[in-house]
Amino acid sequence: MSIAAISFFFVCGAVAIASALITVTQNNPIRAAFSLLAHIIALAGLFIGLQGHFLAVIQLIIYAGVVVVLFIFTIMYIGPVPKPESAGRPSFAKLFSIAGMVVVTGAVTYAALGYSPALKGLNTCPEAVAECGQFGGVEAFSAALFRGGVVPFELISILLTVAVVGAIMVARGRLIYREKPRRKKQELSIENNR
Repeated sequence: MSIAAISFFFVCGAVAIASALITVTQNNPIRAAFSLLAHIIALAGLFIGLQGHFLAVIQLIIYAGVVVVLFIFTIMYIGPVPKPESAGRPSFAKLFSIAGMVVVTGAVTYAALGYSPALKGLNTCPEAVAECGQFGGVEAFSAALFRGGVVPFELISILLTVAVVGAIMVARGRLIYREKPRRKKQELSIENNR
């Protein structure tokens, strides 16, 4: 492996980790969505480093081009959420969740330290055609998706549909809740004018 390939891997890995942390710690949902976009692009870079060019393109088209845009449209549709009034100290729930995250991360890291699987060679395609059965190629990806991954793929599509419908219902509920005080004010002003 060349120094450029190792450098590319570490840069993409560092960007992926940093953007994932920003995504889950950011209070502003738009900034979190753009951090998720940076994370998806970094993952596509890691796929390119593994010679999975088709997977990288699918990662960019599906996740960066569709899912993140859908998230941003949903966030814009719901509108700005008022910031909760917080005291100077963090709440018990925040401290408990941070402690739980540290414990789980430490346990997974400790379990993974002693694990060293044997490296498997990737099937390469000397002709470099898309129909090749190499890792990340169209044939290998479609075989994995349509033989062993049909049910999870469909379940994820149902989950995304339910999430979008739920976001729209929450947004409609907020719009109705916002409209009720306005209607009452308009009815009171009409009654006062009579």
